This record gives sequence, C-alpha cells and structure tokens, in this order.
Amino acid sequence: MQVQEQVKTAHAALKDKFGYTNVMQTPTIKKVVISTGVGKVRNDKNKIAVIEDRLAKITGQKAASVKAKKSIAQFKVREGETAGYMVTLSGPRANQFLDKLINVAIPRTKDFRGIKRSGVDEMGNLTMGIREHVIFPETGDEDIRDIFGLAITVVTTAPNKEQATAFFEHIGIPFKKIDAED
Repeated sequence: MQVQEQVKTAHAALKDKFGYTNVMQTPTIKKVVISTGVGKVRNDKNKIAVIEDRLAKITGQKAASVKAKKSIAQFKVREGETAGYMVTLSGPRANQFLDKLINVAIPRTKDFRGIKRSGVDEMGNLTMGIREHVIFPETGDEDIRDIFGLAITVVTTAPNKEQATAFFEHIGIPFKKIDAED
C-alpha cells in the first residue's frame, strides 16, 4: 500500500510549502471514479458483457450502468439506453486501485511520457484517459480484439490546482516533465 503511506506522510511534506497548521487541511483522496462508454457496440450484448466483466475485474467492484439522459438522433441514442458503465471506489479500495495504476498499469503503457498537468482542474481533481484497458494485469491478453478505453477521475479535498498538483506529485502520480511547450 504505497499510496496509502504517501497520503499519510503528505502533511509533513506539504505543510511548509502551503502553511498547513492542522492535519485536516492536508488534501486527501475522497474517491476514484472509473468510467467507460459503450459507443457503437451498445447493441452487441456479448461485447457489453465483456466490458462489464473487465471493468469489474480491474476495479474489484461491479460496474453500474449509466443511462442516456436525452435522445440524440445524430448519435442514434435513445433516452434510457445504456451509454456506458462506471465504478466509484472510495477508502482502501481507491488507494489499492491508485497503487495498481501508478506502479503496475502505467509503466505497462506503450510510449508513456507522463500525465498532463492540465488534467488537474481548478477544484483539485485529476482526470486522465487510458486508451487501452489491457494495461491492467487482471484483464489478460486472451481476447485482444475487444479493447476499450477508460476515464479515471481522482477526487480530492484539495482547494485549488496548485495544492492538488503538489499532493499528486507527492503520492507518486507521474506527471510530464515541465518543458517550454507545456
């Protein structure tokens, strides 16, 4: 549980930089939300079952279906149809998932150069996209043709972008190196 240990030591590491006087001022992880859309395969029951199963294996929790709120003719989506799946993790499960993401999955990503700092929003949350779910070890490589992407949002108690970025760097999120272009 490397992430959990880093979260515990965050106060000592960040108190001088931001002037924290109390441990409760230090940012912590509230929850981690993992989601994926079904897109064009929404009518294929087998592929939807694969998506649901793989998401459950990756997160260790059953995925909840997300229904379309409106009918949109351009996308051939009807109100009430399943538009995607999501899982919300909190507490120890969120820490375990982040630990697996940082130490196992991200290093397996092809041509990985770091997560963009612009993924941290003004409310202190980090959102990142993963193009292929097969970077997680639970999925295996048995059926490589059904690859889908994931959106991962890490929600924190950080009040602003600067404190959130420092907190994420402390827990080990691999951000891109700061260049003149970034």
